Amino acid sequence: MLLNALPPDEFVRLSFVISYIATDECLLIGALTIVAGPSIFSLCSPILSENSFRQLKTGISQIWRCSPSIPWHSMRTTLVWLRNDLRLHDHLPLQCALEKSDRLLLIYCLPDSWFQPTTYGFPKISNVRLEFLFQSLADLRKHAQERGGELIFRQGNPPKVIAELAEHYQVDGVFAHREHAPEEKREEDKLRETLKVPLRLYDGNSLLKETELPFSLVDLPKVFSNFRKQVEKEVQISRPIAVPKILPAQPQNCLPGIIPNLEDMGFEPLIRDIRSVYRFVGGETAALSRVQHYLWKSHAIKTYKKTRNGMLKPDDSAKLSPWLALGCLSPKHVYQEVRRYENDVIANDSTYWLIFEIWWREFFRWITRLHGENLFRSGGIRNQSPKVANWDKCLDAWCQGQTGVPFVDAHMRKLNATGYMSNRGRQNVASFLVRDLRQDWRLGAAYFESRLIDYDVHSNWGNWNYVAGVGNDPREDRYFNLVTQTLRYDPNGEFIIRWVPELRDVPPKEIPHIVQFTRQQREKYRLGAYPEPIVFSSAWRR
Repeated sequence: MLLNALPPDEFVRLSFVISYIATDECLLIGALTIVAGPSIFSLCSPILSENSFRQLKTGISQIWRCSPSIPWHSMRTTLVWLRNDLRLHDHLPLQCALEKSDRLLLIYCLPDSWFQPTTYGFPKISNVRLEFLFQSLADLRKHAQERGGELIFRQGNPPKVIAELAEHYQVDGVFAHREHAPEEKREEDKLRETLKVPLRLYDGNSLLKETELPFSLVDLPKVFSNFRKQVEKEVQISRPIAVPKILPAQPQNCLPGIIPNLEDMGFEPLIRDIRSVYRFVGGETAALSRVQHYLWKSHAIKTYKKTRNGMLKPDDSAKLSPWLALGCLSPKHVYQEVRRYENDVIANDSTYWLIFEIWWREFFRWITRLHGENLFRSGGIRNQSPKVANWDKCLDAWCQGQTGVPFVDAHMRKLNATGYMSNRGRQNVASFLVRDLRQDWRLGAAYFESRLIDYDVHSNWGNWNYVAGVGNDPREDRYFNLVTQTLRYDPNGEFIIRWVPELRDVPPKEIPHIVQFTRQQREKYRLGAYPEPIVFSSAWRR
């Protein structure tokens, strides 16, 4: 930065800042900054160290707290509404809000509606995902406080709460990431109707903005491979936005609110299942640490394509989905880190495959944006409702992992105990529910919503559309044979025995064929406590 290029008034301001850094006059610079306005922050950002910013923040905080006579009405206040973007890195709404504010309301509102049953009778959120959310909020609050800001927590009806806060603190604008699913879009519409100030929405929980797509939204390719080939060929992914060095304080007398725990919300405390191979901890800190570990410490990414279907080791797959779903981790950060790894270490089919999976996530987001409510209807985005059977007992058995089909039961029990299931498991249990039990696929999607720690509305409902043959799969009759899938992905029965201990006396080579056991074989291996298969497919015969 060249000082002689500064306008006279900005040069005077900068002189005050330099004087402050040299003399450590916290109160003086705090007062000067309030008079001068927030431009002093952007002015000094390129030349001040992080420690100097911390000193500057201390001075501002002290003078604000000690001087009730400061003309608060002259301060510009912005509100950032957080939803599935609980991070400071690569946060476009936050960056835009900071350009316009002296004070910042960084707000998360926990919806009351999450604690009501869904249309299908399942809870909307599990204790596992709720604890992950609370951990993420606590981590974000810590990061905000370290930069002079604060995370405001509220619970209620988000549009109503946000509108009331915006009016009470006379904010100049509300900033948020744009959501694509109907329920979230209705929230945005309700807030826009109530607000007396602009609601500014930004694309940003994805690799691309809509304006960066190489086609119009209505021309979105129907098949993933066509989408992927076109974006890979024609699109350059922009770099993630840096974490802000400082954040403005919240308005005076704005209480931050207490982030609750499970007991506060009427949930039982979590008891970690020792059979789980990985423990997810919510928050941006843990998310970035996981990326660092998977790429740069363990180098597990080198073999991702080979190991991604594994179910027994913590690094079989990247396991980034819970943080991506809640926005603790930006997909752009993952993309750029993989590209950096390819440049600095190695580029192979495994590094590409992780990016391939990120593109799947991207595809489903734009599918949701385009098709809206149709994604959640029986006929899916094809408007072709499959025939279903009304077997309530079959649905209950599937949910509880009591179908008598070991590969299905092991995955469902793991889901119920930990909130997580591998992608391979999800494909198999979904295919079984839809193809073998002939149940309404939406029941499976809703149950996943109620249980998954990494529930993402776009990926969950998009994938269920796909498996049910009402979505983007060019093969409408895709079927997963549970016997051959077991032989391929759990040939020694290690995963199954871990989660279905009733089968511990069965020789590993026989576990895939339990669905064909005679009564004598069941008695021989003491399977009395394990149910017989609720259905049998001729495709399972040896």
